[in-house]
Amino acid sequence: MIIEVKTLSELQDAAIRILKEYSEERIFLFYGTMGAGKTTLINALCEQLNVLDHTSSPTFSIVNEYASTHGPIYHFDFYRLKDEAEALDMGYEEYFYSNNYCFVEWPEKIPNLLPLNTVKIEIYSPDNQTRIIKAEKY
Repeated sequence: MIIEVKTLSELQDAAIRILKEYSEERIFLFYGTMGAGKTTLINALCEQLNVLDHTSSPTFSIVNEYASTHGPIYHFDFYRLKDEAEALDMGYEEYFYSNNYCFVEWPEKIPNLLPLNTVKIEIYSPDNQTRIIKAEKY
């Protein structure tokens, strides 16, 4: 699935399409450069999943947990990890295998720890306004 987004309302539509297309999946991996829009898309997905909390990037805490009507949702940002051992130390597998939604920014920092049956989402920006979102089951 490839989605072109130019406005925030289109981003909400993209979130709806992604959740509908991958309704059985729970782990979503977000790839893109700094500032590509990974956190913004995750915020839109959380809004569609009726998150009751304020959402923000867990850059310093590594993981944020949000309450929602779908159960807990986990938002990871592995940007600051030095190696995969840090993810092991935090007990990442308890989150990934909980059958709750997990949104993972910078999954390339833990390539050997990623489970099967995930949705890979790549975001890139051909210009200052447009975002191209490519989603596929991985």
